[in-house]
Amino acid sequence: MADLPGLAVLHYGAADFDIVRSGQFVLCAVSGARIDLHDLKYWSAEFQEAYRGPQESTRAFLAHRGPDFR
Repeated sequence: MADLPGLAVLHYGAADFDIVRSGQFVLCAVSGARIDLHDLKYWSAEFQEAYRGPQESTRAFLAHRGPDFR
């Protein structure tokens, strides 16, 4: 991943995240869209990824686990 000015590095937990390197935003793992930290509401602690919204979160989960996950 490119080192973009303002790009934060986070460690995602189940209910919150820790800032490893401060910045103003992260990138959506699915779309690559910029997500300002104050707008970040969707992420995966398991996959350590941020998502712009619920659609991207679902797409990432299915990509990682497959549509037949139970």
